[in-house]
Amino acid sequence: MNTLLLLFSLSLSIIPFTLCVPNPSRILLASSSSPVVDINGDEVQAGPNYFILPVIRGKGGGLYPSNVKQHNSTCPRDIIQETDEVQQGLPVVFTRLDGKKGVVRVSTDVNVRFYTPTICARETIWKLGEYDDKLKQYFVVTGGVEGNPGPKTLGNWFKIEEFGSDYKFVFCPTVCKFCKVICKDVGVFMKDGVRFLALCDTPFKVMFKKTF
Repeated sequence: MNTLLLLFSLSLSIIPFTLCVPNPSRILLASSSSPVVDINGDEVQAGPNYFILPVIRGKGGGLYPSNVKQHNSTCPRDIIQETDEVQQGLPVVFTRLDGKKGVVRVSTDVNVRFYTPTICARETIWKLGEYDDKLKQYFVVTGGVEGNPGPKTLGNWFKIEEFGSDYKFVFCPTVCKFCKVICKDVGVFMKDGVRFLALCDTPFKVMFKKTF
């Protein structure tokens, strides 16, 4: 009996130790989020140009900057979805939090900038606009600042999240640990027949197409 008790005690001391031995490959997987992939299954990279296209067909095309609401701005400030789904809009460039080239990953802060060779080239970075009291709505607009993560650039950071087998944009920046932020999906707000990019309860389901 004593021998059996001794063997049982030894087994209890051995089993937890065996189960708690860390697996380096599993730790690496847990610490790095999945890469965002484009419509060809290739990893989305910071630097190249990509079209942001709707997954659901028949409700418009890609995105582009325009001055629909904000007529007094030299550079376009509103972000609009094309009414014709054949139109791909204007491509965007992603900037990672660390500012380096490389894979864009799910649930990580990124800047989004429309690519244009015009004088407004650096004026097309996405940001959260001021609250519209009349429409009771936050719109996503251009005019943000690229890089320099921190409290002063809080409104310029967005995340790409998995949404089923596709993706959505979310505004929920984590570049400031002590700041209180809004966390909400980025969707489409319809006004007078124009589809504005805005914070919504219904996310805008998107896919990414690399330009060539």
